[in-house]
Amino acid sequence: MRYALIVLRNPDQALSSVRYDKIADAFLAGGVILDEVVLLPSDGSEALTAALSRLSCECDAVFVACEERLLPRARESVAAFLNVPFGTEYLAETEDRLYAVLPASDRGAEIAAAETVPAVDRRRKKKFSRMVVRAVSAPEEKVRKILAEAERLSGDKLLYNYREKFGETRIEMVYHSETPKMLADETMRLIATGLDEYIYAVEDVPLAQRVTDALRLHRLRLSTAESFTGGGVGGAIVSVPGASDVFFEGINAYDNQAKIDRLGVSPYTLKAHGAVSDEVAYEMAAGLIAQGHCDVSVATTGIAGPQSDHTGKPVGLCYIAVGTKERVRVFRFQLEGDREKITKTAINLALFLVYKEIK
Repeated sequence: MRYALIVLRNPDQALSSVRYDKIADAFLAGGVILDEVVLLPSDGSEALTAALSRLSCECDAVFVACEERLLPRARESVAAFLNVPFGTEYLAETEDRLYAVLPASDRGAEIAAAETVPAVDRRRKKKFSRMVVRAVSAPEEKVRKILAEAERLSGDKLLYNYREKFGETRIEMVYHSETPKMLADETMRLIATGLDEYIYAVEDVPLAQRVTDALRLHRLRLSTAESFTGGGVGGAIVSVPGASDVFFEGINAYDNQAKIDRLGVSPYTLKAHGAVSDEVAYEMAAGLIAQGHCDVSVATTGIAGPQSDHTGKPVGLCYIAVGTKERVRVFRFQLEGDREKITKTAINLALFLVYKEIK
């Protein structure tokens, strides 16, 4: 069976503003693999009609994604082409094909998963399941090698969706009801074993949620000291409902005097080694533990760019320290990318290192 997605985009905006990835992921999770994605200007009704005409001859289902404000017009265009009214707010069906018009947003992904995929399943009489692995800092070459081994093992019985963003890897394995469960389990074991040191979940759970759950399970409280991640580590934790049970405080100590006053960092250490150093990261994390209010601490210091500081240390250099009452461990990273990528990658690394320390 073949499926296509038409994305209506504002011609006055850059292509990068077109966000349909979450809808595509929702389809993939349900075993609906998009064979073609067509980008069209939102003001081109003739182009939409032409695309619908062509794809209707080639595909078993055609989906349209657009901005929320364009939904009524898009529905009208599809209904006029079919000469059939929509059966629900988002779905229209003929004897041979299924059509859907969805908002290009998180809500559109939810509708795709809740309404559109089940409608496809009713037509193809197959139900799809999925397994998910989530990891941090897994080398791309290693991930692709393991996925190649998994594909050789499973043949065409399983489908894979691999995505990496800001150092976090998400691998989704999709299979239908006729696939032997033993094959799916064996393939999952292959992936999980190969990436074991980088994995934080073998289910679709966000990293911050996983860290919060681990803290709660072990009855631990966390404090953060951040000096280039802008409160992002603490912010990720407090975005999880119930985080107040496990989060004591977050300190953004950008200025050296703040590191001295709030965290007990030695002026000598700052002068001898600089704020972006193994030694300062250690003392930041140790300072939080020494105050006696938390069981686990994490500290970040680094250079996010776009320029280096007066020390000449490279952009992307960062140190992340994780402390407990027994020890403080410091990790050095040389990250690549722009300021946003460096910062968000460091946030994910910090959260992952906390999880590894307490799991």
